[in-house]
Amino acid sequence: MDSKMDLDGPMPDDVDQPKHDIDESLYSRQLYVLGHEAMKRMGASHILIAGLRGLGVEIAKNIALAGVKSLTLFDPAPATVSDLSSQFFLHPEDVGKPRAEVTAPRVAELNAYTPVSVHKAKSLTEDLSQLKQYQVVVLTGTPLKDQRVIADYCHENGIYVVITDIHGLFGSIFTDFGKEFVCVDPTGENPLAGIVAGIDGEGLVSVLDETRHGLEDGDHITFSELEGMEKLNDSEPRKVTVKGPYTFSIGDVSSLGTYKRGGLWTQVKMPKTIKFQSFSEQFKNPEFLFSDFAKFDRPPQFHVGFQALHDFAEKHNGELPRPHAEEDAVEVYQIAQNLAGAGEDKVELDETLIKELSYQARGDLSPMAALFGGLAAQEVLKSVSGKFHPVVQWMYFDSLESLPASVKRSEILCKPRGSRYDGQIAVFGSEFQDKLANVHQFLVGAGAIGCEMLKNWAMIGLATGKNGSIHITDMDQIEKSNLNRQFLFRPKDVGKMKSDCATEAVQAMNPDLRGKIIAIKDRVGPDTEHIFNEDFWESLDGVTNALDNVDARQYVDRRCVFFRKSLLESGTLGTKGNTQVVLPKLTESYSSSQDPPEQSFPQCTLKSFPNKIEHTIAWAKEKFHSYFVGPPETVNLYLSQPNYIDTTLKQSGNEIGGLETLRDYLITDKPLGFDDCIVWARRMFEKEYNNAILQLLYNFPKDSTTSSGVPFWSGPKRAPTPLRFDVENPTHLGYVIAGANLHAFNYGIKAGNVDKNHYAKVASNVIVPEFNPDPNVKIQADEKEPDPNANAQPTDDNELSTIVKQLPAPKSLSGFKLEPVEFEKDDDTNHHIDFITATSNLRAENYGIALADRHKTKFIAGKIIPAIATTTALVTGLVVLELYKLIDGKTDIEQFKNGFVNLALPFFGFSEPIASPKGKYQGTSGEIEIDKLWDRFEVENVTLRQFLKDFEAKGLDVSMVSSGVSLLYANFYPPKKLEDRLGLTMDKLVETISKKPIPSHQKNVIFEITADDQSGEDVEIPYVMLKLRK
Repeated sequence: MDSKMDLDGPMPDDVDQPKHDIDESLYSRQLYVLGHEAMKRMGASHILIAGLRGLGVEIAKNIALAGVKSLTLFDPAPATVSDLSSQFFLHPEDVGKPRAEVTAPRVAELNAYTPVSVHKAKSLTEDLSQLKQYQVVVLTGTPLKDQRVIADYCHENGIYVVITDIHGLFGSIFTDFGKEFVCVDPTGENPLAGIVAGIDGEGLVSVLDETRHGLEDGDHITFSELEGMEKLNDSEPRKVTVKGPYTFSIGDVSSLGTYKRGGLWTQVKMPKTIKFQSFSEQFKNPEFLFSDFAKFDRPPQFHVGFQALHDFAEKHNGELPRPHAEEDAVEVYQIAQNLAGAGEDKVELDETLIKELSYQARGDLSPMAALFGGLAAQEVLKSVSGKFHPVVQWMYFDSLESLPASVKRSEILCKPRGSRYDGQIAVFGSEFQDKLANVHQFLVGAGAIGCEMLKNWAMIGLATGKNGSIHITDMDQIEKSNLNRQFLFRPKDVGKMKSDCATEAVQAMNPDLRGKIIAIKDRVGPDTEHIFNEDFWESLDGVTNALDNVDARQYVDRRCVFFRKSLLESGTLGTKGNTQVVLPKLTESYSSSQDPPEQSFPQCTLKSFPNKIEHTIAWAKEKFHSYFVGPPETVNLYLSQPNYIDTTLKQSGNEIGGLETLRDYLITDKPLGFDDCIVWARRMFEKEYNNAILQLLYNFPKDSTTSSGVPFWSGPKRAPTPLRFDVENPTHLGYVIAGANLHAFNYGIKAGNVDKNHYAKVASNVIVPEFNPDPNVKIQADEKEPDPNANAQPTDDNELSTIVKQLPAPKSLSGFKLEPVEFEKDDDTNHHIDFITATSNLRAENYGIALADRHKTKFIAGKIIPAIATTTALVTGLVVLELYKLIDGKTDIEQFKNGFVNLALPFFGFSEPIASPKGKYQGTSGEIEIDKLWDRFEVENVTLRQFLKDFEAKGLDVSMVSSGVSLLYANFYPPKKLEDRLGLTMDKLVETISKKPIPSHQKNVIFEITADDQSGEDVEIPYVMLKLRK
């Protein structure tokens, strides 16, 4: 496959090609975002980043992690104290030293495959020809006149340019990828594919009605396996016009004959050519990408405002307006007014907006650096890889909602203090800095989002004050694949606990955090409520999730709702990211909405009629479990559980299957040595890929038809072909090697130094009996039809007892047990993915399905979540912008933003959080409104009799009270039963009925009640919380 691409400038033939293969163990999650070809192009590129304050180092960090041929840094200016507001690779002792010199070695530590050096020059404009050694030049903190000179030179010389800047809560980015930039994959989505049901004479294609085709007008597709219209097979891609969810047109087909049957269609990603204008052209007539459609009028104003800042600085010896200085703001507004009226289209300016930009001009906020650093780095990667659609050509963003309302801001409160937080104080003032320093935050997870979150927290000085603290928990150890995006970790940390290493790393970034972070190594869940107890939750000001699974997120969400704590939730999936704010008594919670369920496949499709590689991989995973996981567990239960056959096995509903498993794994297939494991694997090959297929074709011959006369093997059903074992075929032998090793693992047998020749020799010598199909076997032909084996006659008791008699008694195998395989996708030496890949591809070979390589199989079988550092950085920046609002104490839901981004498109969408659901009931004093999510009744430990009277006083006639699975009261209980209970206090009632003491760490008990209100209606009301005094 050609690793070069016809791009404008950055990939000429003389560009160095990467000398190393892609390290899949390091880059695996990123590879699933970008693909091998895009990463090869990145590995041939040379990048220059100018300006190394917070924004520049964020871009450098993300590009270094992604992996390029070389990364060069330029910033000869001395580091200042205020740089520490967001430049996480500078230390206090670096103040006064050249930024690039001290930053380069720390960026270099991130990725051994990305060499990092310093561009030796006093300025970039003194010798523009030096820029020709780079494919991309990134400018941050660069004066406007230099931006214009550099960018226009690069445009003429085929060098790509990204220019980005932040001023407090304002940010901008500009891109120029040349006169004829080729984007090879504008969306990054997997190509769609499906099965053809028909093509008429007008070119209207119908697809099988199992799933919608998902195509859009203008998409392109190719065909294969068509009978009739064969000229369409593997021809040039045809453009699609969508006619409906199951139909689309491909234009004129009049010369192609008549469609007969069959066929597959596959979407083809067509390259898109984008003509970028030079910086000077775009500066006069900017083309905007909108970052927030609620702020439609702002980008033109910001375009003028940012220019006004540059003009102001040029008049004042390069100095930007002073923080919150009214005099400077008036001057900036005056400059902006003059600029706004100078162009072809006069821009209407909001004076408050432009003055705010002036107030914050010297502001340097870590979350804004994270946001624009993630965005800019992704644009750089797009330019050199051609993967994903670039920003065309300007984007402005602000988060003015993050400004605090609970504290004052003034020139005095915002002026520099010689502090590492001066960049933040310039925006928010010193009073808000004190607020940030004295909060108690809980971070759940120290993975990719967790690392980025801690970095931001360290930079903004979160919890660094006398009354501040951060709890962080993560039960995982660091793995090599984490290093590609969890940037607080280094190769020396592999095997150590994430929470410990992350804590150490951010305390080094900001020594003010020493003694302020408590690192915990426990999962947050029902089994650790004695650790994360009521006192713990009550002590928190807020919670931030950095988790990668839904169950854990939902548990933390429930805890936050129960203890009425704010929650910041976020997640990423490749280039997509989302953020959610959960506010007590205001918004719905994370659990209020649910993701669609995971895709599942009908069993009869997997067992007999696969038609795509996802089917064969799912089947292979089932085989992995049914060979190496389930049977060893069954054997161990038989050996350890008294009377296992007469109790557990009989109740399972599959007695014969369980007994046959025990017989096979304890007698028939029990190996004495490793060669027996090779023999077993060879026989499994025969069973699955020859015998099972011969049986299927016996039941449904290739020429058979359905009751309606349609060929049975048509539509989604692909007629299979049996496989003959070929020791020269690497997939055939690979199956035997992986299967033998896993079977041996079950029995604790060591393979030793067995080479491929030995596997081949043993496998070739296995005598395989000839297979004869069984006429009594029934196979389900369609998921919609009843399973013909569902009402099969029960197995004869004599047959069962015969097998039982063959089994060795558990006592005779004292000390013997099997070792079930625990699936682990990231260990390339354990044969797990090797087995699933071979198993799936052999099945695909049976059915004529395109094979999947190991990389793709691992992705699907391992349910890997694709991830890239750029998205993580950006999403975390958005989360911290919401954290500012929470710490300010805002209660106006309209001030908060839930976000959804897709850097591939690129797309930014923001909306205010959805309000929590409300309800009402008729009380004694009229209609009472309740919050269905956040409200509850809190009661003292009274008797059940008093409990019922108290609710009666509220206008609620209680008919049932329960706690957990225990029904404590029901109005239909007999009087004697009620009398025994009415006098008990609520805690004693719970302990009596549940027959369990309330755990000592538990400080409350939850009751669910059913009641009628004053209107006599059964109403939905909140739960009841009994507070225990301990």
